[in-house]
Amino acid sequence: MLVRDAMSTLVLTIGPAHTLRQAARLMSARRIGAAVVHDPDTCGLGIITERDILDALGAGLDPDVETASTHTTTDVVFASPVWTLEEAAEAMTHGGFRHLIVLDGDGPVGIVSVRDIIRCWAPARRIRPEMAL
Repeated sequence: MLVRDAMSTLVLTIGPAHTLRQAARLMSARRIGAAVVHDPDTCGLGIITERDILDALGAGLDPDVETASTHTTTDVVFASPVWTLEEAAEAMTHGGFRHLIVLDGDGPVGIVSVRDIIRCWAPARRIRPEMAL
């Protein structure tokens, strides 16, 4: 199976001046764990994740003052839609992250997460009553 089969095509793109609260609200409203940060001044793409926001809050930083640019990962590993899920999982494991921005040409066309890969690898099963919480 390929990355294009597993990725989410819902890509939230924010600017570097968005506050962490704004980023969190947008991510929460879409029920996603990462946003692409596009900085038109550098023509670069980065990523901010729920963990980045959580780390900032845990450090006592003000989410209404802190901007996405300060907490964006800019040395991003990008995936291709034609990568296998094994290649994506290997990149995530090697890099120690849970999301990959999927590029096709010049722009992002999706994001693939560990959760997306697990959904593809784990067959849909009925939860047995004794397994329910």
